[in-house]
Amino acid sequence: MDLARKKLGVLLSTGPEHANLEVAVGLSRAALDRGAQLYLYLIDDGVRALDDPRIGALSDRGARLFVCAYGCQKRGVPLRDPERVTYCGLVVLTDLINGTDRFIALN
Repeated sequence: MDLARKKLGVLLSTGPEHANLEVAVGLSRAALDRGAQLYLYLIDDGVRALDDPRIGALSDRGARLFVCAYGCQKRGVPLRDPERVTYCGLVVLTDLINGTDRFIALN
């Protein structure tokens, strides 16, 4: 299946210690390898994965990275890399869910 014009949304709400991070990274890499446009949204404890170098590598490959600003505030995660990360809220998450061809939530 040609994914070159497809949009995949991935939400990660669990912390870096959870196996969902590896799943999110693997799915994201596979989607990017096949030419999909990737939209990754980190929320709740998932905002702590922002420091994982694999997340930065996805951004370097063209993934759009969205991070819940409220989740960062509640967990003491400093805001950084504004050219790589879009800090936002649930309205943007709703837009991603509605605007992607497929959306996967890893909770």
